Amino acid sequence: MSRITVIGGTGYAGSAIVAEAVSRGHEVTALSRSLPAEPTPNVRYVQGDATDEATLASAIEESDVVVGALAPRGDLASAWRDFYRSLAERADTAGVRLYIVGGASSLRPAPGVERFVSDLSGIPEELHEEIRLGAAFVMEDLPATSPSLDWVFVSPALRFGAHMPAEELGRYRLGDDVAVAADGGAISAADYALGMVDLIESGEHHRAHVNLGH
Repeated sequence: MSRITVIGGTGYAGSAIVAEAVSRGHEVTALSRSLPAEPTPNVRYVQGDATDEATLASAIEESDVVVGALAPRGDLASAWRDFYRSLAERADTAGVRLYIVGGASSLRPAPGVERFVSDLSGIPEELHEEIRLGAAFVMEDLPATSPSLDWVFVSPALRFGAHMPAEELGRYRLGDDVAVAADGGAISAADYALGMVDLIESGEHHRAHVNLGH
């Protein structure tokens, strides 16, 4: 079993990943600014600010795998990309595997065509910046990291989140940077977490961009 730290472990995606990982017997730490109202049994919760260097260093050093599940919005919006660059550097130095909960905007609807992020006309303008940040991180920053960093960027389907919950099916489809459904598709938090922990356990993907959808 692995020691898995989920940064943002009480959020929509993070809490589902925490629950799935601990159910399989992994040693799970959830780092977040606030503690959950209903903690998942056998999870170690750490309340703290992941942008604090000492807090982040401690979380990484005690892990085999780190999952970044922070969204580029709210107080973190302007610093999100810098934070994840720092997280990648620290993960590389510590020799831990890094998995990122990404967004769907960096996916392509079909092989060889422009990514979803190239056309945001149907999306509220207030969301454009966070969408571009997430896409730029996997398109530009992660490929430029040291070859020794073992990372996997895991994009969910386009329709994913607390504001658009999908039915829990107990299964998922795995794709690369081409969305498993041409319209972006959908996936529930539980099924995304199922796929994420499967990826962690298999260890078959390295420096890769993948996506999970129904």
